[in-house]
Amino acid sequence: MSIKTICVYGAGALGGAIAAKLASSLGSDVVISVVARGAHLAAIRDKGLTLHEPGLPAPITAKVIATDNPADLPPQDLIITGLKGHQLGPAAEGMAGLLKDDTRVVMILNGIPWWYFHRDEHPEFAELQFEELDPAGALWRLIGPQRIIGCVAHQGAEVIEPGVIRLSNKGRFILGEPSGEISADLTAIVSLLHNADITATPSPRIRDDIWSKLMGNTSFNPISALTRSTMSELMSDDATTDQIGKVMKEVKAVGEALGANVGMSVEERLDMAKQIGPVRTSMLQDLLAGKALEIVPLVGMVVALGRLTSVATPVSETILALVSRLDRENTKAAA
Repeated sequence: MSIKTICVYGAGALGGAIAAKLASSLGSDVVISVVARGAHLAAIRDKGLTLHEPGLPAPITAKVIATDNPADLPPQDLIITGLKGHQLGPAAEGMAGLLKDDTRVVMILNGIPWWYFHRDEHPEFAELQFEELDPAGALWRLIGPQRIIGCVAHQGAEVIEPGVIRLSNKGRFILGEPSGEISADLTAIVSLLHNADITATPSPRIRDDIWSKLMGNTSFNPISALTRSTMSELMSDDATTDQIGKVMKEVKAVGEALGANVGMSVEERLDMAKQIGPVRTSMLQDLLAGKALEIVPLVGMVVALGRLTSVATPVSETILALVSRLDRENTKAAA
């Protein structure tokens, strides 16, 4: 796979951080472009992307090609999406215009992705699609699951002002083909990320990695939004931590019913969370910014897949109802 052009489609906190690292590390041999919008786009055009990363003596600033109209860009060798699940459908047509025959698309997503059951090893689930993840099948039809390389990000990031991003930790990314093969394309993309000082690991079982992270996403994100609490505040309250643990048990049970090996106990996951510190989850950041919340891939699909596999998810169902109501009221107030 020859990678000479890369578009980061959705250059917010996480996407913008990746774009900045790619542009500052790979030199003129690789052209980096971003699709962004609003004040963030204006700042990137004017001053570039500035990234604050723990352990570095000074922030890096990188110039990239920036637009809010993907039609301004030529077809790309590689697309990396920084969009949340509910933002992907409306972007499908724009992304489709950037595709060549051999373009690969790395989708960094929290929760259950729209392509999840593509080439699933369990025949009763293989190629199953969900309207709530991919309205009218736009992503399946215009992008195609065969192009996708899944990506699970363990990286805290926040836009602290337009054009300026702060990372809360060194972070790591797990990438995998839906088929489980360690393909030449996957190997090339992991190598490219390593060259940009991005810790990346190929996985032969990306669905396991999705469910391992989902244990945290389904519990921490909505509960932090409902309580407006940072991670350290959540983990310092016994009653809240108890509810978080109940959600994790439900997520683990649903994942295992679908054949995933989550690989971590609830107690181990809670212990990890106690080390995170005063970090605002992405859902809390979106709530405070008046943005729509990423609910369906994180909580809605745990409930839906619980019904599919006859696994009870009563706590997740309650949280789904509450955070959905919160989202409606929050976006109404921001309008």
